[in-house]
Amino acid sequence: MTHVPVMTDAVLRHLQPERGGLFVDCTVGLGGHASAMLAAGATRLIGLDRDRDALSVAATAIAPWKDRAELVHADYRSLTDVLDQRHIPLIDGALADLGVSSMQFDAPGRGFSFQRDEPLDMRMDRSQGETAAELVARTSEEDLANAIFRYGEERASRRIARAIVAARREQPIATTGALAAIVRRVMPRRPHMRIDPATRTFQALRIWANQELDGLDRFIEATVGRLRAGGRLAIITFHSLEDRIVKHTFRALAGRDGAVLNILTKKPIVPDEDEVRRNPRARSAKLRAAERIA
Repeated sequence: MTHVPVMTDAVLRHLQPERGGLFVDCTVGLGGHASAMLAAGATRLIGLDRDRDALSVAATAIAPWKDRAELVHADYRSLTDVLDQRHIPLIDGALADLGVSSMQFDAPGRGFSFQRDEPLDMRMDRSQGETAAELVARTSEEDLANAIFRYGEERASRRIARAIVAARREQPIATTGALAAIVRRVMPRRPHMRIDPATRTFQALRIWANQELDGLDRFIEATVGRLRAGGRLAIITFHSLEDRIVKHTFRALAGRDGAVLNILTKKPIVPDEDEVRRNPRARSAKLRAAERIA
């Protein structure tokens, strides 16, 4: 399993795990950032993820520091509950990398990518929730169009939704290949198009199936509430919808009246050309970080 964590140097620079203390990797994924924080000097680390397959890989990545680390099967938005269960009032730093991991994209049968024809699943936690195929099967044309427009920022959302509904009358849309073919018939690829016509629709269904935007602002507020003075929070996003929520929530918490945050990144940090060349999936990443003030 090849895994390249995004902007590791920037994450370490802003979280400063060399200070020691308790750090939480709220989306531990395959353990790249977590192992870097432990190697840099984090005294203790808790890693959360809702994907059990990812946790198995992360356990190998952090094995050299297993006496100082704990992995928990939990959604990042459950951070408060995880800390309460362990009687932990405050933490020294937290990271949330909100992207889909390389394993989720590349592993057969997950349904995140249209590069292979496989079951249209897309769930990060396969132990619960509806698959993307089930969402596509039961949702009205209007709601489908709205979701594809909102989460995929797809201008042709109404035409795509109409085509999906027409196709599912003939047979269930059960695979990634079937869905991608429907979208491509509506929007044939033109020479000027930089991405596959199905990209935005797949992004929309993934965000929708995993409720990726729901509660992100409340997660930030709750996490800031658990940071001790001087503690830091770093968040990596991969599309504008997430980044917008992070930016506005940080700004609200850093407002003049009762400010609890000092924003460390006035503009989001993005990968440099060398990193994008080594890891093309990093190209859309943005990192924002903030520090808890008394």
